[in-house]
Amino acid sequence: MYPSKLRWQCRRGMRELDELLLKHLENAYPQASDEEKTAFHELLMLSDPQLKAYLMGGEQTGQAAQDRIILQMRN
Repeated sequence: MYPSKLRWQCRRGMRELDELLLKHLENAYPQASDEEKTAFHELLMLSDPQLKAYLMGGEQTGQAAQDRIILQMRN
């Protein structure tokens, strides 16, 4: 399970981001490793335009764990 605060952080106000982040939170986060959970938390700290560039624009963060999570969310 995950804290409700984390679910709230996934609500970004941009429908596409909301759907990707919440889907990952519900489906992949509960069984993720500590490294993956940390990387997901770091992604949530980014601005909406930067997240959009990573998730929908194909850009990479340069951080292996974050890039793996982004790839999972895109697929």
